[in-house]
Amino acid sequence: MFVGFKLNVDGNLFNDHDIYCYNTGKKSFDINRKKVEKSLDNFILKDGSLDGSNIQSDWFPQIDADIFISHLYKDKDMAIALSGWLSRNFQLNAFVDSCVWGYCEDLLEEIDNKYCLTDDGDYDYVKRNYSTSHVHMMLCTALAMMMDKAECLFFLNTPNLIKASDIIKKTQSPWIYMEIAAAKLIRKTPREIFVSKQNFNVNYNLDMEHLYEINHQDLEKWRIKCFKYGKELDKFEKLDELYKIKNIILT
Repeated sequence: MFVGFKLNVDGNLFNDHDIYCYNTGKKSFDINRKKVEKSLDNFILKDGSLDGSNIQSDWFPQIDADIFISHLYKDKDMAIALSGWLSRNFQLNAFVDSCVWGYCEDLLEEIDNKYCLTDDGDYDYVKRNYSTSHVHMMLCTALAMMMDKAECLFFLNTPNLIKASDIIKKTQSPWIYMEIAAAKLIRKTPREIFVSKQNFNVNYNLDMEHLYEINHQDLEKWRIKCFKYGKELDKFEKLDELYKIKNIILT
């Protein structure tokens, strides 16, 4: 199964003093980050080409997670704290998407410095477009695979997402656009035990009709409900309690 939630956040999702949630999430985030910090030299084949499959699997590893957290870069700390809150209260493993796409530029820089520099020390425009397309396709594939493995998606819907004139209708993040679109298309499966002199912006219409809306009150209601059952519920039953709160009928 795959259920998408739009988590509406007006301000801070957690109190400033609740640093434990952030620290818990940061620990997990850092562990996952180390999995994508690899030297490009490890992926050069004998003919001088790059082993794209190994780059994708090592830089963008597939990590076991129950919940996929989609967010903007400005909301990174909130996403990390949310992952810690989910782990602390429900023992659910959340994957924060910036753990992957946050290193997209690092990989591009390594490849471009090795393969796309001209004799003058500038970047070759054609070669750099080619390298960027490969890295972005690796990233899109890895994110889609990661979403497909998770049971549900939490999309952080904050004021940082949109332009004030386009309330909850548009985003300038291609990754957010891809993830929300993928959440609509992804299969429902049974459970198993750039910097430039000019700003370049592209707006994407953001269809979120398929996402169930939740807020801080829903999260707290979920936490209290599961706390009442103690250790009687496994992680899937805990997620079921959230679905019940939103009257989601699983098929």
